[in-house]
Amino acid sequence: MKEVTATARTVEEAVQLALAQLGAPRERADIVVLDEGKRGWFGLFGGRPAVVKAVLKIDPVEETVRFLQQVIAQMGAEGASIEAARRGKQVTLHVHGGPVGLLIGKHGQTLNALQFLAQLVANRHADEYVSIAVDVENYRERREKALIELAHKLAARAVKTGKEVRLEPLPAHERKIIHAALAGNKHVLTYSVGVDPHRSIVVAPKTGKMSPKKEAPR
Repeated sequence: MKEVTATARTVEEAVQLALAQLGAPRERADIVVLDEGKRGWFGLFGGRPAVVKAVLKIDPVEETVRFLQQVIAQMGAEGASIEAARRGKQVTLHVHGGPVGLLIGKHGQTLNALQFLAQLVANRHADEYVSIAVDVENYRERREKALIELAHKLAARAVKTGKEVRLEPLPAHERKIIHAALAGNKHVLTYSVGVDPHRSIVVAPKTGKMSPKKEAPR
């Protein structure tokens, strides 16, 4: 944690001096007044300067990027770089280069694990909740398109056969994609069964036999 101590004629002047030494704006630092100082007689005798300490706040996104770089380097992906894209409290960490397959894993399992760890690190240092997404070479976008296509294919199969179709277990954010893709389909409905990490989606025809243990979509 970077911190500096500055001395000046007034508290405000000491604060500005400390911030200049840190190279940070005021909102990025915690200021502690160690001594408010004292004006001397006629501004000349018996006075003492003001003393403040400025501590640079940890940026949760920067800290998360550093953490993720260390993790993927230990995985053998030293050539990978990370770019952070901020949009309010939503942050996407784009990973470029390196062994893409290694970082993504089967059906994105490794990528999801990296995202889970990044989320924990970011919110350990954040004052307010920050949503962290981790992507590797736009895998998330490609995966979403593939899931939407799969959803419509399975819906067509369910309607044609009149039977429910159950997908393999999916993480929560991917289940939401399936539910959303078929939300406007008048011929099928979707619901989730099981418990994470084995929770999966069922696509059922509205005219077919429905499961009596249907759960809410999620």
